[in-house]
Amino acid sequence: MTTKSTHSAIVADNRKARHDYDIEETFEAGIVLTGSEIKSVRAGRVNLRGSYARVFNEEVFLYEAHISPYEQSGTYFNHEPTRPRKLLLHRREISRIDGLVRQKGLTLVPTKLYFKGHCAKVELGVARGKKQYDKREDIAKREADRDIERFMKSRSRE
Repeated sequence: MTTKSTHSAIVADNRKARHDYDIEETFEAGIVLTGSEIKSVRAGRVNLRGSYARVFNEEVFLYEAHISPYEQSGTYFNHEPTRPRKLLLHRREISRIDGLVRQKGLTLVPTKLYFKGHCAKVELGVARGKKQYDKREDIAKREADRDIERFMKSRSRE
């Protein structure tokens, strides 16, 4: 009897999305991939920067996610790197996402691509775009926290 592994290995992380958006809610979705795509994902040749997801006819698709062609397969069997890919979610999750995205200023962005067991999963975030001053506030807060940590570390050495 075999058990499913709950071990998850992150393949791609979209840090730019956390910088540009406030993530309000996240969803886990499966992703439909071809054979050469899954081999490229296992090799870590994925880029999520600039990608987004949309609800279309009660289905969710991932656009502009770049999965490099698998080098060992010939040119005939390879895939298009930025083709739209279908995401697998429950119907009630899709309707919830659709309702949230229809609100003004909300969008659906992928934040991570990872393996859960043997299945490739995408973490989608329902996000609101940040203004320039919000980004500056985040940077200032991060630097202040670093300064405090540095000061506390130097105080503990004395």
